[in-house]
Amino acid sequence: MNPMDVIVTYWPRLIDGALMTIRLTLLGAFIAALVSPWLALVRVNTATFIQAPIRVYVSFMRGTPLLAQLFLIFYGSGQFRPELEQWGLWDFFRDPFNCAVLAFALNSTAYQTEILRGGILGVPRGEIEAARAVGMTPIQVLRRVVAPHAYRIAWPALGNEVILLMKASALASIVTVFDLMGRTRQVFSRTFDFSVYLWAALIYLCITATFVLLWRFAERRLSPHLSAADSTAAARLAELEARP
Repeated sequence: MNPMDVIVTYWPRLIDGALMTIRLTLLGAFIAALVSPWLALVRVNTATFIQAPIRVYVSFMRGTPLLAQLFLIFYGSGQFRPELEQWGLWDFFRDPFNCAVLAFALNSTAYQTEILRGGILGVPRGEIEAARAVGMTPIQVLRRVVAPHAYRIAWPALGNEVILLMKASALASIVTVFDLMGRTRQVFSRTFDFSVYLWAALIYLCITATFVLLWRFAERRLSPHLSAADSTAAARLAELEARP
């Protein structure tokens, strides 16, 4: 089959798989974004023995392959079916999509926790002390000073984490979730045309490029002063280079 015929014939399946990839990525990243700030605060502001469970969790999730984590959740949950049925959780774990989202969320939470911890530690102490000096409560300091500044520091790294999660979502096809890679393998098994993998790679590239543009736009909105500084520096550099 001609490579163009493949995309013309099977593009609805590839688009369906791409939408599933986006859905998996956004759900996993969103759940992680809800949980990780609280874990990061615990990592920064509590005693070592309180942090210990979180540190073990983060070390395990960051130190083991995502594929192994996905297998542990999807195949491992079957070993505890009676207990899960008793607790009313079997309907959740029997669905491969739910297991994939849970694995991605747990993995991304570990990475986002460490990224945000670095962002919080990067907030200048002087800003926090100034906020306390004007009478802000700890909650107000966190909401008005620490959190905005920490997120501005961590924003590029968080974007990289979401991109890596999106590319790692291809592993979901191994547990029968028909994401983009799953649909690609399905089409290849029918056509034996290797070009379908090239089309899948191009779709991944388009998704990633679109996400990067949106993330950078949000970054400029969050830090307009940095964009202005970059523009000023670029103009100054051009002026210096134009001098004889």
